[in-house]
Amino acid sequence: MTLPNNPNKKMIEMFVTGIALDVRNNHPLVILNDASKKRALPIWIGHAEAQAIARALEEFKPERPLTHDLLINIIEGTGYKVHHIEINDLNENTYFSSIILENAIGELVPVDSRPSDAIAVSLRVDCPILISEKVFADGTIPTEMDSDDEDTEAFKSFLQNVKASDFKLASSDD
Repeated sequence: MTLPNNPNKKMIEMFVTGIALDVRNNHPLVILNDASKKRALPIWIGHAEAQAIARALEEFKPERPLTHDLLINIIEGTGYKVHHIEINDLNENTYFSSIILENAIGELVPVDSRPSDAIAVSLRVDCPILISEKVFADGTIPTEMDSDDEDTEAFKSFLQNVKASDFKLASSDD
């Protein structure tokens, strides 16, 4: 995806898969996947942010605005809207992101944010989560789900079609 105000800047759209817990250190992480689900971006986050993201994923509607709801109310109350979020850099195991606001005349204004807060906001307003090509290259890991599934299916197919005569029995002469 290229951005309207910067057609040279290529970004990859990601989707929140869910919240997980790193059992080694008891820290939560949010997992983002690309559209093909072949690459995942794990981001370690705080417990409060994990709860905010989980509430958004569950579409929990509080009686009174929570912090991220309040932030959205302020943004919209000033005539802006959240256009998308960007996770645009990775430096020494720290991700950097921005919430990209759009004003009434279509100008995009970046606001510095922690990725966890930006993700919590994006889920509430249903806007795209974009990551830079650098973050995609340096931060994502292969999910291996597709290759495992393909390998499993290929092996099952092989087993269904294999005959004993396909194998040469080993002998002590070999």
